[in-house]
Amino acid sequence: MRKFLLSILAAVLAAFMPLAATSQIFHGRGATPAAEKTATATKYEIFAGYGYTSLNEVDNSRNGLQGLTLSITRDWGKYFGLTADGGYYAYTYDAANPGNPTVDMCLLGPVLHAHIAGNVDGFFHVLLGGEHIAGQFTPAVTPKVSFAGGAGGGFDYKVGSRLWLRLYGDDIASSFAANANTQICTNGGCSAHERRDARASFGVVYKF
Repeated sequence: MRKFLLSILAAVLAAFMPLAATSQIFHGRGATPAAEKTATATKYEIFAGYGYTSLNEVDNSRNGLQGLTLSITRDWGKYFGLTADGGYYAYTYDAANPGNPTVDMCLLGPVLHAHIAGNVDGFFHVLLGGEHIAGQFTPAVTPKVSFAGGAGGGFDYKVGSRLWLRLYGDDIASSFAANANTQICTNGGCSAHERRDARASFGVVYKF
């Protein structure tokens, strides 16, 4: 199932790349000034970095998981874009997470971004998609892939003409069912199956 989620992310990334290539070719073949202005306003961002997620789906877990987060963003205009985001988290700190759990997710959603000051930009995104939990832990969780989504934001710091450093965090909710004795919400205010995991990532962005 992890391969299924990663294949979805790869398909989304592949769909973005021809658009980027077309804009670069068009820009390099003597476009008119008006067309050049439009091409310049069309931006793409590729991010890769260290990722962390908490692990509230697994009973008795005391630490989260570390791994890799990847994303690609297609920007329209100065403030709006669409982001495809994927992550795979498998490395645990110690034996506090029983059963060698892993988490992988594939998410897609809009992003709003703006210049803040100097070399710093900020952004806010809302992401929806799927999340997969694996491992030999007890109790087992169902389904294999849950609908997932959440919101968050972060900051980009410019270190070169196209290279930026990014730090961001979000809160991703999913709905995996645990055993019958597990009660997540005691006040009746939310689903007994809902889990919310804090997620954070730090890495490098290439903008073109």
